[in-house]
Amino acid sequence: MNFSTNPAKRISRRTLLKGLGATIALPLLDIMEPLAATTKNSSQTPVRLAYLYFPNGAPEGTWEPEKVEAKSKLQKLNEWMSPLEDLKQDINVFSNFWTPRGNGHGAGTATWLTGGGYNGREVNAGGISCDQIAAEYLGKDTLVPSLELSTQGEGYFSNDLPRNSISWSRNNTPLPRETQPRLVFDRMFRSTDQNLNKSVLDLVIAQAKTLAQQSSQSDQRKIEEYLESIRSVERRLAFADKQSKEAKKDNALTETLSRPQPGIPLQHQEYMRLMLDLCVLAYWGDATRVTSFMLDHGQSNRYFNFIDGVEGTWHALSHWRDISGETEDDDGKTSWKSRTSKKSMYAEVVKWHHQQVAYFLKKMKSVQEGEGSLLDNSLILYGSSLGDGHEHSETNLPLILAGGGGKTQTGHLLNPKKRVSVSKIHLMMLQRAGVRIDEFKDEDQPLNSI
Repeated sequence: MNFSTNPAKRISRRTLLKGLGATIALPLLDIMEPLAATTKNSSQTPVRLAYLYFPNGAPEGTWEPEKVEAKSKLQKLNEWMSPLEDLKQDINVFSNFWTPRGNGHGAGTATWLTGGGYNGREVNAGGISCDQIAAEYLGKDTLVPSLELSTQGEGYFSNDLPRNSISWSRNNTPLPRETQPRLVFDRMFRSTDQNLNKSVLDLVIAQAKTLAQQSSQSDQRKIEEYLESIRSVERRLAFADKQSKEAKKDNALTETLSRPQPGIPLQHQEYMRLMLDLCVLAYWGDATRVTSFMLDHGQSNRYFNFIDGVEGTWHALSHWRDISGETEDDDGKTSWKSRTSKKSMYAEVVKWHHQQVAYFLKKMKSVQEGEGSLLDNSLILYGSSLGDGHEHSETNLPLILAGGGGKTQTGHLLNPKKRVSVSKIHLMMLQRAGVRIDEFKDEDQPLNSI
């Protein structure tokens, strides 16, 4: 798209591109008026919140940085965290944080964002999840209050409620999660079922050209980059639709040894990155400021045999001390030569997920917004509700906080001498995003050491 420029009057931050069946929120532009002060810390560049959950914990020792300088400054991450090495100054690594009430694949998953307890006798996660508290406050200013995403579950517990729920609008009301990239895209950019066979960009092109004619060259570049990113995602969605249909017709399997689902890419990495790219677009255009994404359900039995040297399901690998292949956690086909090799496979699966999260963070960092980037204007919590998977431990949880939203200092290892509740992190994130809240669960003091 080549637009001419002709600076004119300023426009609202909430200006949308609209066509018959399409609605596209815009990124922050120089010609936009400042946002109204709807929250305590409102600014032209609002803080986005993301919660990225992975199941089955991480092997003992794989979450410890290799070198830490004075004042806990990260100098070098370890082998297993190496995909995040280039981003170490944009993250904080946590150690000795725990969830006092939540534990196990079911209870731990369900309460990761609520800070409550889940005993299994009733559907009750002990409170509203922090992402939904944020959505209630911040969602008033966006097209979509929040996005609740997940990959398609595999294995015995793929339909189990607590293992598939981290977002709760009430203590007994889990929110459904969207697993199909196409439906996420349509929720963000399509206003009706009309013109579903047309690109959303084709439906708003006339308005886009008119806007560009009012914009500076800098804004023009921002608009072009944003719209081209949307078109790129559209192309990938179309390819995934075609690919999954052909694979199903041929009775083929996906990369993770499951039957293809409509619109879900056969390659698991492409699937996950499509979902993460949709998160980037949602933040970029301020379509939402709150996202939770379960990278898998809370007791994932997904096969990661596509990773070189890895055999067996993720949950089985997390019980790395059992190598016979004959326990209730095993598939009845896979066994392992030693605990060392199995633990290494378990760690490789966690490392693979680090690669996907690194991809997401780099995308966020590449998008300029205001005086920084989308990553600078975000707080992204990435982690699990289990420590070492074999122990089912709720202590020393693997957690990383990325981004500088709310002027958060990054590049540190936080390793308090006494255990600290994850609820302190949740409270801190909410407050720095501008949510007017004084306590979260039993915590009335946020984590203020970063």
